[in-house]
Amino acid sequence: MATQNVAAARALDLEPRTLRLPGITWALIGPAVALLLIFYIWPLVQVLLISVTEVDDRAAGMALGNYGLLFVDEGVQRMLWRTAQICVTTTVLTLIGGYIIAYAMVHVTGRQRSFLMFAVLLSFWLSVLIRAFAWIVLLNNNGLAYEAINLFWQPLRDTGIVQGRLQLARTEAGVIIGMVHYMLPYAVLPLFANMQGIDQRVMMAARGLGASPFGAFRRVYLPLSAPGLLGATVLVFVFSLGFFITPSLMGGGKVVMISEYIWFSMEQTLRWGLATMLATTLLIAVMALIALMSRFVDMKQMYGAK
Repeated sequence: MATQNVAAARALDLEPRTLRLPGITWALIGPAVALLLIFYIWPLVQVLLISVTEVDDRAAGMALGNYGLLFVDEGVQRMLWRTAQICVTTTVLTLIGGYIIAYAMVHVTGRQRSFLMFAVLLSFWLSVLIRAFAWIVLLNNNGLAYEAINLFWQPLRDTGIVQGRLQLARTEAGVIIGMVHYMLPYAVLPLFANMQGIDQRVMMAARGLGASPFGAFRRVYLPLSAPGLLGATVLVFVFSLGFFITPSLMGGGKVVMISEYIWFSMEQTLRWGLATMLATTLLIAVMALIALMSRFVDMKQMYGAK
């Protein structure tokens, strides 16, 4: 029908409206693109320029300038390693918890699913500051979570494998607990969307062909849910890399990740060259990770672009 309309328009020597759409489209998105260039792209370009023009004292004489510190500065390497370690641990634990919750949401009744969805979305409605301070109270000595977790620690103390009580506040363990709690909805939602699209009859078919419950899950359900799992991995790991408030509050200055280190270098020690170099490195790492994941996951579909 559309082809016939265009042909009819040409026959009447009329210009089809679709020919003017690109101009209208650019007129509509032009202001947004201009704002993006001025307030987002240009500041990023400035950060990149500062990272190569304002050379840090410790990087003076290095061929790569500030970027040479990534290979020789033990403090920077230790901070980056700690950041990667915490982010990987947070991502793994979040995916395990998120997968279990999403799987349960798909297989329960509608009312139970609504309750679970409300519990997941409740995290979005609470400020990250409130959640961080709540975890500080819970994980401090004599806190409810501190006492509960140390109950499970007691058998190890009795056997002499570990000494003393497990400290959670101002430690990496406390930071990871707070980050996992914050990141859980970012894992549950893409996994739940993916699992809802899986035809549940395939599990019945697998069982009918003789597979055990775990075998059917491992060989049928898990591969079908792999796109959601990869999408959740991207979201959780990328967001974890830029985490600032939770590690800053729950780490108490003892567990410094890259975002807090950038802030400290920029605001306290005024080492802008180092701070912008780390910010640029973080940005490149995130873009490289997203580009890698886009080879396995349809990013447009995952973010609702199509």
